[in-house]
Amino acid sequence: METRGIEDMFDFRRFPKDPVVLLLLMVYFPVGICLMFLRIFIGVHVFLVSCALPESFVRRFIVRIMCSVLGMHVRQKNPRSRDKNTQLFICNHVTEFDHNIINLLTPCNTPQLEGSTGFVCWARGFMEIHSASTQEAVGESLRRYCSTDGTPPLLLFPEEDTTNGRAGLLKFSSWPFSLTGSIQPVALRVTRPFSTLGSSWLTELLWTFFTPCTVYHVRYWLPPVSRQDGESAQEFANKVQELLAGELGLVSTKITKADKAEHMKRKRHSVPQTATSEYPAANWTRGEILLGTDERRIAKMAQQVKDVLPHVPLNVITKDLGRTRFLQHVLNSHKYLFIRFYLQNDQLVLNRPHSRPFSLPESAMDKIILHFTHFPNFIDRNQIKMLTSEHFRQKEKYAEKC
Repeated sequence: METRGIEDMFDFRRFPKDPVVLLLLMVYFPVGICLMFLRIFIGVHVFLVSCALPESFVRRFIVRIMCSVLGMHVRQKNPRSRDKNTQLFICNHVTEFDHNIINLLTPCNTPQLEGSTGFVCWARGFMEIHSASTQEAVGESLRRYCSTDGTPPLLLFPEEDTTNGRAGLLKFSSWPFSLTGSIQPVALRVTRPFSTLGSSWLTELLWTFFTPCTVYHVRYWLPPVSRQDGESAQEFANKVQELLAGELGLVSTKITKADKAEHMKRKRHSVPQTATSEYPAANWTRGEILLGTDERRIAKMAQQVKDVLPHVPLNVITKDLGRTRFLQHVLNSHKYLFIRFYLQNDQLVLNRPHSRPFSLPESAMDKIILHFTHFPNFIDRNQIKMLTSEHFRQKEKYAEKC
């Protein structure tokens, strides 16, 4: 999987930076306010109509037309590709209303896994799961649902959270892929202005009414994918993630819902760093993200990594930072490099005959750990032993070839 910066996958500003576009937005603002109140009035009637009519093609067609008046235009490509025997649809997640949009095209149910229950859950179009407090209980309940004849298919979003839909997919959770042996992926593309990270569903709904239109385009109903014999649920999830990412022209990342929540927390509570230390990297927390992509900032961060890992070439650090934007990832990937450079240059090691199992003298270990005193929990003795053993193994293998 390709690594993609978390900054590219979410929108942190609702309003545009371009002064011309911002000026046009200010001109449109009174029109948008009037449009929002008009659509709220119409939206109440759409809700009442959807409640009054029974589930059928006619109901979906009428509600879809009325949603277009609300500014939610739905398009789909190759509707005949839908498999009527599939019990589970897997879709990428872009907005809080993705399940409502897919439900306008084909009957399906999406369980409410977290958030409000009762009337709000029903009004938003979710299926409430009763007596299921743990993930195992939820999985067992949905497994029974999928095996019941005559029930509409499930629609699940294994990313478990939304992205802007323009850069990459969050890492797919494995549990939806353990429910059934065959799934049908659905590729969804959304074009919308004024979206931002961390907005509630109600705020997003009001902004949808405020903007001229939001276009939901179901680009592909991909062919059903079956789980192979001996394939784990996570391997199956990774395969489907790669497939969906390829169809949408995105990258599949290892960024999770928890990473997004942690990044949101940092963005909200970030304060300017005024103090500096001998080792600036000592202030980095686990998984801290490099904000921005300009060369000057990358060069500055590369120098900070260089202060912690002086034996690693600066051009290698700069290249990794520009590619991943994850400082902790760069540090972790160069642990082995640091140990290797150390073992090739330190006299305590060079002058000592190596025996099996490969090991370092305690004094050499102390020197390595002391080097990272300003960056606690970065490396411990067990990691040093493992990396040292790997270094000598590779060295011995190379000597045998020569």
